[in-house]
Amino acid sequence: MHTYTDFESISVGIKEHIIKSCRYLLLPVVRFVLRHGVTVVEFEELTKDAYVQVAREEYGIDGRPTNNARVAMLTGLSRREVAKVRDRLLEGGLFSDDSRGNRISQILTGWHLDSEFTDEKGQPKVLPTTGRKGSLSSLLKRYAGDLPHGAIRKEMQQRSLIEEQSDGSFRVLKRDYVLSDLDPESVKRLGVVLHDHATTLEHNYNETRTTAPRFEAMADNTSIKPSTYRAFQKLVEKRGLSFLEEMDGWLSDNELETSTDSAARTVRLGVGVYLIYDENEQGSVS
Repeated sequence: MHTYTDFESISVGIKEHIIKSCRYLLLPVVRFVLRHGVTVVEFEELTKDAYVQVAREEYGIDGRPTNNARVAMLTGLSRREVAKVRDRLLEGGLFSDDSRGNRISQILTGWHLDSEFTDEKGQPKVLPTTGRKGSLSSLLKRYAGDLPHGAIRKEMQQRSLIEEQSDGSFRVLKRDYVLSDLDPESVKRLGVVLHDHATTLEHNYNETRTTAPRFEAMADNTSIKPSTYRAFQKLVEKRGLSFLEEMDGWLSDNELETSTDSAARTVRLGVGVYLIYDENEQGSVS
C-alpha cells in the first residue's frame, strides 16, 4: 500500500528525471496514436483514467478503494472530475486477457506441443474434424474456451493458420499467430506489451517492494552501421523465436488443469523479446 507521503519523499531532482523519462517514453506512443487520429484531448482523458484507477486501487487504506477526496488530493484533479472518471471506469473496464487473439495462440501452442495432437516425432498431426480425442473439435474444446468453435475455425482458415484437406481433416500451417498492423487485436497487443515491460521496470524501481526484482535486461550499442541491421534482425528472429518456443513449452508443461482445480489461484506468467532499432532518439533521455 502506498501513502501520500510517498509523493512528498520524491526529491525535485528525481521528479525532474522521472518527467523527462516519461516524456521520452511517450514519444513512440504519441507517434502511434497521432497517426491513428487520437487527439490530445482524448489522450488526456486516458491519462485521467489511469491516474484515478491507480490512486483508487493502490492508495487505499486497509485494502479499500481510495475515496474521491483522497484521489483528488493525490492526482490534482477536482473531486467532481474524480467522480466522473470513477463512474466511467466502473461502467467500462479493460479488455480481458482471454481475447480471441490470445485464444488462437493457445490453440496453435496446443496443436504443436500437446501429445494428443502431435505424432511420435513431436510434429503436429493432421486432425479429423470431429472425434473425442485427437481431433480439431477436441483441440478447440480444450484450448478455445467459451469462444464459438465454428467462428474460431473460420478465422484461422481466413488467416491461413490452418488448411482443410480433401478428406475434411485439417492441417496446421503456422506455429505462431501474427496479426496485421491494423488488426484490433494487434492494437490491443501493443498496449499489453508496453504495459508488461513498464510494469516490470516499475516493480524493480519501487523501493517499497517486498519481493525480489524481476529479470529485465537489454543489449544495445550506439555505434553500429545501419547496413548490419538485416543480419542482426535475422539473428534476433532466429534466436528469439527459439527462446520463446522453449519458454512457451515450459509454460504449457506447468499450466494448471482447470478441470481438476478450477478454484486454484493462478497468475499470468511469461517473458517478451523485442528488437531495438533507433536512428532518431539514440536512447538519450533529455
